[in-house]
This record gives sequence, C-alpha cells and structure tokens, in this order.
Amino acid sequence: MTLFRFLALPALLLIVVLVLVANEVAQARPSRRTTDIAYVPTSEAGFDTQRHRLNVYAPRRKAAVPYPVVVFIHGGNWNSGNKNLYSFIGRRLAKQGVVAVIINYRLAPQAQVPAMADDCARAVVWTYQHIAEYGGDPQRVFTMGHSAGGGLAALLAADNQLFSRRGLAANPVRGAILDDPAGLDMYDYLRKMQYGGDEQYLVPFGQDPAGWKAVSPMYYVTAQTPPFLMFIGGETYPSISSSSEKFRQKLKTLGREPEFAVLAGKKHVPMVLQLYWKDNVIYQALRKFVGAAG
Repeated sequence: MTLFRFLALPALLLIVVLVLVANEVAQARPSRRTTDIAYVPTSEAGFDTQRHRLNVYAPRRKAAVPYPVVVFIHGGNWNSGNKNLYSFIGRRLAKQGVVAVIINYRLAPQAQVPAMADDCARAVVWTYQHIAEYGGDPQRVFTMGHSAGGGLAALLAADNQLFSRRGLAANPVRGAILDDPAGLDMYDYLRKMQYGGDEQYLVPFGQDPAGWKAVSPMYYVTAQTPPFLMFIGGETYPSISSSSEKFRQKLKTLGREPEFAVLAGKKHVPMVLQLYWKDNVIYQALRKFVGAAG
C-alpha cells in the first residue's frame, strides 16, 4: 500500500464530512459567513473561478479589539479537496473568537505544488489586506492545515519569498498550526521512493529533485521562523510521524522548538474530523496559541 494513499479523500470520509456540513447548516452556528470571495483578480489571466476563492467566518459579536485570524488549508493528496467541506472548522473557530478563512487552491494535475503554494500565499496576502473588514487583526494571521494542507501551512510560515514575490516587505504569518501534516520533507521522501505507487507524487511535485526541495518546509526554517503548534496522530502513517519528528528536531536545534503533541489512538482522517467538536484538544491549544479571548 502506498504510504501516502491516505491523503486522498476516500468515499467514506467524504460522506462523513458532508453529513457534518449538512448538520452545520441545520444548526445555524453563531457566525457570519461570506462565501466565494475571489482572492485573485477575476480579470487576471489564469484566474480559476472555482479554486481562486475563499470563505470567511467571523464572530457575530463585536469585540473591543480585532480578532486573531486563522487561514485553514485543506488536505487531499494535492489533487482533491474543497473549502466548502470544512465549514464546520470555520464555524467552530468563529464561535471561539477567531476569524477563520477557509481557502481553495489549484490542484494536480492542472497545477503543481509551487503553483499551489503561490495560490495559498495569495490567499494570505488577501487576508492580510482585507481581513480588518471582517473584524480580524491583520497583525495576527496564522496558517493551519491538515495533511497536504499542513505541509502548505508550514511552507507559508517558513518561506518568506512566497510573500516578497507578491509585494509584501515581510511575511505576515505569525505562526502555524499543523494537524497531521504531510509534505514537510518531500525531497527526502521522493528520493527514496520506498513504496509502491510513489510515482503518483511526481504529478504534483514534478521530476526535478531541486523542485522537491523548493517546496519542502524543512529547508526554510530558521531561528527567525514564527512558532509552530503541531499535532500528530498516534496511529497515523509512518511517513507523517517520522517527518514531523524530524521537523520538530530541526526547529529545536534552531531554538524554535514547537509545541508538539501526539494524540494517542488517532489515525490520519480522524485528526481532522475531530475538529467538528469545539472542545477538542486542538482547539484548546489553538486558542492560546493565537491569543483568542473566546
């Protein structure tokens, strides 16, 4: 079995997520949702009417100071996933005093990971420039992701060039929350090609080892990298547990040791499904990490 096969949304997971989304609509959570905002100018060549959009979930109650902001990046093997499946995360965060931005980005085979990372960076740039209109604090923008989205969230926090290329003088990401992240070191993974079917990852990552390294967060972290909050499933796939521990140790040597927790008994898919419940351990730590008052 291919070690990363879990990253695709299987039919069962899709059904479970759709049930959660339907339940969210029925319960009308206390948040203000604004959907399908284009974070790339619609007149720009290459604008993707489906993938270059995001949803914002803001608390309904007004606050004396702006709310912290979390930009959530979905997983799905770099070739699947949709922001609309994760409305429950947006609503949970809004209920707890966080403005949530749930994004789409282009997927393989139409796009490769460098383009995906650029899409995610452009969504963060939009957030930085516009989130005050939704009650969010542009000085407290954090990235968050599960699986492939976790790797992208880490890359955004670590690779400042993603933002300098888009005209920002400094990286606006103040920290990253990684939920069972994949792709932290695809340079190492793809050089080994240990598992049957690994060739499929040459579609999103390309054939060039230099390209694999260029989108691996492991090679960008420095002593100035913002803080990380990491959660790993106790029964996740070996590639995730080993690369996450390697990432943790790299940060530790730089004096940036992350908050790190292994959740006993959790497999990869339940690591994101548990975010349906607002009192789970990830939200408890996230609130402190981003400075949420709710």
